[in-house]
Amino acid sequence: MTVRRSILAGFGGYLPERVMTNDDLAKIVDTSDEWIVERTGIRQRHIAADDQVTSDLAFEAAKAALTDAGADAAEVDMIVLATATPDETFPATATKVQHQLGMTRGAAFDVQAVCTGFIFALATADNFIKAGQAESVLVIGAETFTRILDWTDRSTCVLFGDGAGAVLLRAGEGDGSFQDRGILSSTLHSDGSKHDLLYADGGPSTTQNAGVVKMEGRQVFKQAVTNLAAVVGETLDGTGLDMSDVDWLVPHQANRRILDGTAKKLGMAAEKVVITVGEHANTSAASVPLALSTAVADGRIKPGDLIMMEAMGSGMTWGASLARL
Repeated sequence: MTVRRSILAGFGGYLPERVMTNDDLAKIVDTSDEWIVERTGIRQRHIAADDQVTSDLAFEAAKAALTDAGADAAEVDMIVLATATPDETFPATATKVQHQLGMTRGAAFDVQAVCTGFIFALATADNFIKAGQAESVLVIGAETFTRILDWTDRSTCVLFGDGAGAVLLRAGEGDGSFQDRGILSSTLHSDGSKHDLLYADGGPSTTQNAGVVKMEGRQVFKQAVTNLAAVVGETLDGTGLDMSDVDWLVPHQANRRILDGTAKKLGMAAEKVVITVGEHANTSAASVPLALSTAVADGRIKPGDLIMMEAMGSGMTWGASLARL
C-alpha cells in the first residue's frame, strides 16, 4: 500500500540581534540572574528591534528553511503561520510573508494556539498534503512576544523572548508503515475551561488593545507536565512504537523545570531532549521549530531519526507530532 506522507524537507530559524541577559533584566525589574536561572533555566532572550514585526522574523526563518531544502518560493503551495502576536488584527500575517517571499499563488493563513501553535499548524499542513490539496507547505512559528509583556511583573517578563522557526513540508510516499519518513502521527487538544491560567488581558473586541500576559504559574506547571506526558503517549498509540524508539524529544521551551519534569515522566534520557530555553527563553509558537532547526543545524538530529515534538499553551491547548526525518 502506498500512502502520502509529509516529508520534513528543510529547516530554518531566526533570532533578532538584540540579546537581553538576566543581568540586563535586573536593571529594570526586581530580579537577578540567580533567581531566574534557578526557577526557569533561562539565561538570556532575544528582543525584536523597534522596526521589526512578526512577519519580518517569519520571513527570515522561511527563507532559511527554503535554502536548507534547496527550494524556491515558487514551488510553495501554502503558508501556515502560527502566531499569537500578529502584525495587525487583520489581515493574516502569513499573507505578508507570502508577499515578501514573492509568492503569487497558493494560500496563506494564520493559526492561533499560542505556544502550541506550531504543532497545530504542522498538523493542519500535514492534512492538506495527505488530502492531495498541496504538494509543498511552509509551516512557520513566529512571535514578538516581548511586545505583550508587563515589564514590571517579574513572574512573566523574565520568561519570554522573540524569534521564528520554519519547516518546509513536501509531499512524499511511503508504504504506510511507521518506519516511513515524514509526519507519522499527531494529536491535538484544547480545554477552554482553563482560560484564566494563562491569557493576555486585551483584544480588539474587549479593550481594543493587545493587553499583557497574565499567568498562574504553579497551575500552568501542573497542567503542563501531566498533559504533555499524556499527549505523547496518545501520539504513539497505534504506531507500534514507544518512547524507547524515539531518538529525540523536541519540546516547547517554556521552562527548564517543565522540560525536566516531562522528560522524567516519559522516562526520556536527558541527553535525548533538545533544550534551548536557556538561550532563547520561551518564544511561544516559535519555540519548537527554533529548537528543531537548532538541533538539525548542529548535527544532533540526523536523517532517519524519530522525533517527538510536543507543546502546551494558553487556551489551554496542547499537542504532539511524531515524525521521522
